[in-house]
Amino acid sequence: MNVGAFAVVGHFANLGEKYVTLEDYAGLGRKSPVLAATFTFFLMSLIGIPITGGFFAKFYVLSAALKSNLVGLAILLVLNSAVGAYYYLRIIVMMYMREPRGDVPVTPVPVTTALAIAVCVLLTLYLGVLPGRVLDYAAQSAHQLVSGTAATAAAAGFSFNAQ
Repeated sequence: MNVGAFAVVGHFANLGEKYVTLEDYAGLGRKSPVLAATFTFFLMSLIGIPITGGFFAKFYVLSAALKSNLVGLAILLVLNSAVGAYYYLRIIVMMYMREPRGDVPVTPVPVTTALAIAVCVLLTLYLGVLPGRVLDYAAQSAHQLVSGTAATAAAAGFSFNAQ
């Protein structure tokens, strides 16, 4: 989701820092509806809206914090998410509810950039809809990493047990 959002911003900036202010996004929904829709999708994922990878990530971090009795961390996560939502929604409002500025051109998206953005959209959606496979893979990898670390340490003569 971050990579996709930065790809959209990078393309919109026209290979430089010329069009990167909030006002530059005014009317993007009219000038380039597909680019605005993908950017909106990435911003919604960063907010943590369900069916996106951002929701999956925030849900599991919040669950882990609460299971570990880290209520303060959970509160910080919720507050930080609210602050982030305010800023991301401002961009969305600019894109769809403001008149476009005439001096900001929207160039056609190159095929490679469009492909990268499409892959990011699909992966963000996949993580939001079917996170189970990714979680299983991550758990299996973590288990192998811990097992491999313990086996390597044992072979080297180290012990993790306090004596």
